[in-house]
Amino acid sequence: MKEAIPVARAVDHGFAKLMPDIDRERAWLLTVDGAPQSYVDLDDPTHLEFEYARRLGHVLDVLAEPGAALDVVHLGGGALTLPRYVAVTRPGSRQDVVEADQGLLELVAEHLPLPEGARVALHAADARRWLEDAAGDSADVIVADVFGGSRVPAHLTSVAYVREAARVLRGSGVYLANLPDAAPFGFLRSQLATLATAFEELALIAEPGVLRGRRFGNAVLVAGHEPVDIAALTRLTAADAFPARVEHGAALREFVGVARPVRDEDAVPSPEPPDGAFGIG
Repeated sequence: MKEAIPVARAVDHGFAKLMPDIDRERAWLLTVDGAPQSYVDLDDPTHLEFEYARRLGHVLDVLAEPGAALDVVHLGGGALTLPRYVAVTRPGSRQDVVEADQGLLELVAEHLPLPEGARVALHAADARRWLEDAAGDSADVIVADVFGGSRVPAHLTSVAYVREAARVLRGSGVYLANLPDAAPFGFLRSQLATLATAFEELALIAEPGVLRGRRFGNAVLVAGHEPVDIAALTRLTAADAFPARVEHGAALREFVGVARPVRDEDAVPSPEPPDGAFGIG
């Protein structure tokens, strides 16, 4: 077997590297400007190495009957980790991936082929602009995992943006977001308040240590008009190597407190992470 060698290339918004994993034969880590972005195992697309990716995968698993196809929009492409996961776990799903960095899309397409039969369309575009042009009631799921460097861009945090996402989703659709923050959670609280302007049902998934303010980390937000299966989601996240907690209902409303929705004119990026905050989970 030919030894895999790293690939490095300047892309539109930074310098990307694909690094082979010495422990898994056809697995790769994607970094951009040194920050880990995605992990892909070409032999096993169901293997989700990053903690937040596993939590997003758990939500995708409980949204419909096992194996049922879904129409999914992924805002933020990376190495297409979750599109690969959906293609294998929910064959026949129609997926759109929106990634602002065309050079990154080309790098991934060249070196990390998608699973055979995957129905994945790649779009080099700004996430919000693409949503504004998308048809209404056309998606079952929107997964937002967009980072400019290591921060979520400000224009993807406002009420106007959330309304576009709600418009594109079907009535039973679900919006998922991977967002970073740390105590006192000003960004997370404001994002939950913003989502509440368009969705009745909210949930938050995060590691207890993050929620207790012990460290900076990722949280997965879940929003929709109908409740997800919280019991099933709680079981799945609790069984992970790094267990997470699912907050919803009164506890989540208490967490949000008096946080206010974000308007476009007040929007700011997510907080700058401390050095070494992001690694493989």
